Amino acid sequence: MPQLNPNPWFFIMLTSWLTFSLIIQPKLLSLTPTNTPSNQTSPTPKTSPWTWPWT
Repeated sequence: MPQLNPNPWFFIMLTSWLTFSLIIQPKLLSLTPTNTPSNQTSPTPKTSPWTWPWT
């Protein structure tokens, strides 16, 4: 059963995780979000009751 032989697959998994952890992840974390959240509260809209014509 070649699936149980970890020899080639372990190296591939280790290489891919090291590539992600050391190269790709720092590049992604250095990006700044374009829309930073603000602490302002949104104004509550003023609502008026609906007047139904049949009441």
